Amino acid sequence: MRRFKPDRVPDPVIERILTTATYAPSAHNRQPWRFVVVTASAVKSRLAAAMAKDFQHDLTQDGIDPAEIERQVTRSKTRIQAAPVIIVLCMDTTELDNYPDAKRQQAEHAMAMQSVAAAGLQLLLATHAEGLGGVWVCSPLFTPETVRKALKLSEAWEPQGMFFLGYPHDIPEARGRKPIQDISHYL
Repeated sequence: MRRFKPDRVPDPVIERILTTATYAPSAHNRQPWRFVVVTASAVKSRLAAAMAKDFQHDLTQDGIDPAEIERQVTRSKTRIQAAPVIIVLCMDTTELDNYPDAKRQQAEHAMAMQSVAAAGLQLLLATHAEGLGGVWVCSPLFTPETVRKALKLSEAWEPQGMFFLGYPHDIPEARGRKPIQDISHYL
């Protein structure tokens, strides 16, 4: 769902969505998710412009044709600016246990990321239950410092994903899924 009506989403609806997201399971019950709700046009524009610079740089490094770069960057900026609500899902790194060895510390970080991802799924399910549409995008993972600066976030808040939410302009056809027998292994 990437096309939304321009209608404002009422604050109580956003709060119910976020509340539902907090019922996701989390490792050690740390609940390391943090939500940055962006509805102000000026903030969306600032975020879109900042992320566009990084995106353009990356695509240039990839050797993409300049006209294609312009098309992709413009599309990205438009999507950010057109979404009635953007929720940037972050992981609070202060919620992680500290271990003396790299192996366990890496596992701790992965568990927190999985916990945050579970909250993101809950967020999308709650969005649908409220009659809204939503889409998850992973672009903040490619440019976390830029997102952090554009939104003036704490260094401890690690951007993990971004959700565009709003009332659907139209309902797209469901995309196909891989057959269960191709992706499952029973023992």
